[in-house]
Amino acid sequence: MPSPLTPAGVSEQTFRATSILHRTPWRPPVAVSGEGIYITLEDGRKVIDGVGGAAVNCLGNGHPEPVKAIKEQVDKLSYVYNMQLSNEPAEELAKVLVDSGGKDSTGRNNFELCGIVAGGSEAMEGVIKLARQFFYESGQPKRKNFIARHLSYHGNTVATLSLAMNPARRAPYEVILDHDNFHHVSPAYAKRFQKPGESEEQYVERLRQELEDKFIELGPDTVIGFVAEPVVGATTGALPAPKGYFKAMRSVCKKYGALYILDEVMCGMGRMGTMHAWQSFGDGEAPDIQGVAKGLGGGYASIGAILMSKEVADGVRNGSGFWKHGHTYQLTCAASLAVQRVIASENLLENANTQGQYLAELLRKKLQSPNAIAAPYTFDIRGGGMFWGIEFDLTSPDVAKLDFKGGQFAMILQARCLLNGLIIMGFTGGANLEGTQGNHCILAPAYNVTRAEVEEIVKRFVESVEEVIKESNV
Repeated sequence: MPSPLTPAGVSEQTFRATSILHRTPWRPPVAVSGEGIYITLEDGRKVIDGVGGAAVNCLGNGHPEPVKAIKEQVDKLSYVYNMQLSNEPAEELAKVLVDSGGKDSTGRNNFELCGIVAGGSEAMEGVIKLARQFFYESGQPKRKNFIARHLSYHGNTVATLSLAMNPARRAPYEVILDHDNFHHVSPAYAKRFQKPGESEEQYVERLRQELEDKFIELGPDTVIGFVAEPVVGATTGALPAPKGYFKAMRSVCKKYGALYILDEVMCGMGRMGTMHAWQSFGDGEAPDIQGVAKGLGGGYASIGAILMSKEVADGVRNGSGFWKHGHTYQLTCAASLAVQRVIASENLLENANTQGQYLAELLRKKLQSPNAIAAPYTFDIRGGGMFWGIEFDLTSPDVAKLDFKGGQFAMILQARCLLNGLIIMGFTGGANLEGTQGNHCILAPAYNVTRAEVEEIVKRFVESVEEVIKESNV
C-alpha cells in the first residue's frame, strides 16, 4: 500500500528504486532539465518550482550569466586552497557582500570582513566559532554561552542543532547535543503567543525582559551572544517578528557586551525584497555577525558566507591575526558573484517586492475570503518579498473535522501540489513549543518571477488545498 504522502499514480516500489538515501521514504521524481521556474521531470511532465527548491533558486534555472561565469571560471582555474592562495572571484564577491550591508550612522560600513564557506550549515557553524574566537582573542574567555530561540532552526551540524530548538529535528541526536552552552528563550510569534489584551509593545517588552533575565541567570559576562533569524524559515514558515523586537533584543546584547548575531541563511540575500532581511524586517539593526547562504549562490553554487562588523574583525586581527576556522571548497564564488550582479542589473529586488505583494494578495483572496473553501482552515498568511508562509489550523472547534488517514495536512498538500504540477515545501510542528502541532507551507519563487507565473502558482496551490480538504472531510 503506497504511503498517503506518496504522489498518486506512482508505486511505492518504483519510488524505492534508488541507491540514494533520500529525505523521503520513496525516491522523489527525477528532474532532467529546467528553464526559469519550470522543471521537466523524467516522465516528461513540466512542473513549476514555487519555492526555489528550499528558498535557494532566486533566478530560476538556466540564466545565462551564472552559467557563463561557471564555464569561464572552470576554464581558467578549478581549485586553490584559501590558506595558500586567494582567487579573483572570491575577493570580488567578498567586497560586494561587505558593501551590501550599507553604512552606520557614522558613515562606517556595517560589515568589515567576510568569510566564505560551502553552505548554510557551514556558515552558521562558522558564526558560532567566530563569535567564540572573538571573545577568546579579546581576553574574555569566560564567555561561552549562546542564547537562541525556541522554534528556531540554524543548520544540520551537531553545533547548529544545539543552537537551534526544533524538537522534531533534534530528537534523534538529543543525547549528543550540547545542552550546557546553548540556551533558549521564547520565539517572537505574536499570533500564537501574544497574551489576550497584551499590546504589541507590551509583548515585545516581555520578550526583551525574558532575554535579559536569561543573561542574568547565566551570568552576563558568560554570554557570547543572542542568535535569531530575522524572518524564521522552515520551522514556522516565513514568520517575521513584531515591530521593535530586534531593536529590543539588540539593546540587551549591547547592555551586557554580548554579540548580536543573525542567521539569514534562508531569509537573506534578497529573499525579503532587501539584500539583507534585517534592513526591512529587523528594525534596520545591523548585526555584529551574520550568516548567509541559499540566495547567495541561487542554486548555481554551493556557497555560504559569514559577515562581521569592524569590532569583531578587529578583535580577531588584534589577537592571533587570523580566523581559526576554514572549509575546503571556495571556488564557487564566480557563479555567486554573477548571481548577485544579475539581481542588481535586472532590478530583481523591486520585482520580488512587487510580485510578492501580488502573490500575498491572491493567496488571501483565494484562501481567506468568506466564501473560500479553505477559509476556516487558513490560520495565517505572512511574509514579505519573495518569501511567504501559509499556516493552516485544523483544530478549531468551529470547523469540520478532517481525516488525513494517518498523514499530516502540510505533507499531503505538498504531495498533491506536485501531482498538480507545483513544487512547494510543507512542514509540521510549528504551532507549539514542543513541535507536535501545526501545519504550514512555504512559497518562495525566483526573484524574476512574472505576474502571470504568480497567478499560475496561486491557482495550482489553491486547487491543491481545496482538493485535499474536500477529500479529507469526515
